[in-house]
Amino acid sequence: MTCEAFNTLCKRGVVLLDGATGSQLRAKGMPVGVSTELWAWEHPEVIVALQRAYVDAGSDIIYAPTFSANRVGLEMHGVADRLAEVNAGLVKLAKQAADGRALVAGDFTTTGKPLEPVGPMSYQNLLDIYREQVEAMVSAGPDLLVAETMLTIDECACFVEAARSVCDLPIICTLTIEADGHLLFGGNVVEAVETLQALGANAVGLNCSVGPDQLEAVVASMKAVATVPIVAKPNAGMPVMDERGQAHYSMKPDQFAASMAKLVQAGAGIIGGCCGTGPEYIGALRGIIDKF
Repeated sequence: MTCEAFNTLCKRGVVLLDGATGSQLRAKGMPVGVSTELWAWEHPEVIVALQRAYVDAGSDIIYAPTFSANRVGLEMHGVADRLAEVNAGLVKLAKQAADGRALVAGDFTTTGKPLEPVGPMSYQNLLDIYREQVEAMVSAGPDLLVAETMLTIDECACFVEAARSVCDLPIICTLTIEADGHLLFGGNVVEAVETLQALGANAVGLNCSVGPDQLEAVVASMKAVATVPIVAKPNAGMPVMDERGQAHYSMKPDQFAASMAKLVQAGAGIIGGCCGTGPEYIGALRGIIDKF
């Protein structure tokens, strides 16, 4: 997919992403403590069924489950040598699930190791890590690339540079934020939009974090400075932990969709769900979008 084609898609109307992956796989039998990406690769029938359910619910774009399949993430589970196999294979599975009815995004995230001087990660090392993962999956044919749940503007900037050094696919960057729009490690979403769109990101926004009912003013502030589409992919409200340490989210699909409609009115042009959302949430969003 070209950047021009992506821009045309966004101009046609609100674009619908998918919902959660990790929490959905946990509900379908994935054990605690394993590599989500490797487990998905080794259980293709489960991940294909989930992604197909998102497509059936109305997603225009689904995320390949390559979230933490970078060298740092895979090394934690002793499977870094399978990086190329897992990334390319999961993109192919997502394309199988999409079956031409939705676009497929290669998915990336933070390594969890802050950049210098705050943490141990050098910019060059992070650039190499992202470039390696992009190179591993582009041969499988993703339509676009998404960096999500990012912690800092600098991480996103590094990802954009790495991706642009490998390919010309459209790039979406979303960060996790506080309810007031501040990033977890300094800066705010307005600065993020201004910086990342100048660096060549094709859409910028937020994901995870809090529920959509707390983000209307944040989205409006992003839209006020944006020259690219604004993305909103929040959680289904705030989680409540049970005695087994499992998170339960407060918003039902209809509540989530109603709050997301306000984010669209505030300026979000690309929407979806993060933690606590499933195909039924995406179906509810499809209904909201069709009304718009």
